Amino acid sequence: MDDCKMTLAEQITEKINLKTKPQAALGRLEALALQIGLVQNSLNPQLRHPAILIFAADHGIAASGVSAYPSAVTVQMVRNFLEGGAAINVFCRQHGITLQVIDAGIDFDFESHERLIPAKAGMGTRNFLHEEAMTDAQLQDCFKQAAALVSQQAEKGCNIIGFGEMGIGNTSSASMLMSCLTGLPLAMCVGRGTGLDDEQLKHKLNILTQAKENHSVPANVFDALKCFGGFEIAQMCAGMLQAYKHDMIIMVDGFIASVAYLCAVSINPSLHLNSIFCHESDEQGHKNLLEYLNAKPLLNLSMRVGEGTGCAMAYPLIESAVRFLKEMASFESAGVSQIKERP
Repeated sequence: MDDCKMTLAEQITEKINLKTKPQAALGRLEALALQIGLVQNSLNPQLRHPAILIFAADHGIAASGVSAYPSAVTVQMVRNFLEGGAAINVFCRQHGITLQVIDAGIDFDFESHERLIPAKAGMGTRNFLHEEAMTDAQLQDCFKQAAALVSQQAEKGCNIIGFGEMGIGNTSSASMLMSCLTGLPLAMCVGRGTGLDDEQLKHKLNILTQAKENHSVPANVFDALKCFGGFEIAQMCAGMLQAYKHDMIIMVDGFIASVAYLCAVSINPSLHLNSIFCHESDEQGHKNLLEYLNAKPLLNLSMRVGEGTGCAMAYPLIESAVRFLKEMASFESAGVSQIKERP
């Protein structure tokens, strides 16, 4: 078939198949190479200026005892991010990934810091056990600010971006959104979060069940975000949607980020074309969500730290997919005999 008559997918597939290896011998890397080539509309895709944005916010539901840690830990961990001491800092330094921290709605006013971007939609959400988590104006503000932040990364030349989060109580928010948008029972969406014991987990499920009963069923994803969302989840959702508009590769982290993806793909189903699920979290709801989405993450390391750590760990694999497509010799260029299929 002439190149001019082949689709781009066929051309990329042919290029992969002519590399010096048995057919499909590089497994998932071959699928990644094809996906990235199609997103970039290129036979020679490349990754430029990788970045991870951590969105941090406080949650009113934390006051109802759904976490093993107090809300003050959100502030403490953000300070750790800014000082370069968290797991995500280590992995981003290791792999040359730009890291920025976004104050999406922490109940604290930080001093100016070069790595901290102020984007507050409020001083933490309200307690959705009793009232909606956020107003319509706050949700719109989340979408506006996150879209601008991702566009800024695109303007700097970034074409692959990951989304991380920090916020005590945000597994509760994510579990509620997951149940609302998938129809799965809360028991399949709720996990131990920051390390709850059996009694604490039972309490968490009871609180979230009561919260669900206290509200009418959200009519759409925007109503679900207003009712049960977190500012950081809403901003990740908006950021993913904006990344798609810029033809960026989207690295999806663990449970919270996957719920943000669930919200985003409900708004724009084409988002899946640009998205790579980086790892399967040890949070029980994540496995069920991945099955619902028919998503196959690259890694399963039993991690559940959040922060975008799964994105940072998966990035070298994604880079390897691009590099083999671009740099690996073909049978012809290497003078290697190609194995012919048996008749």
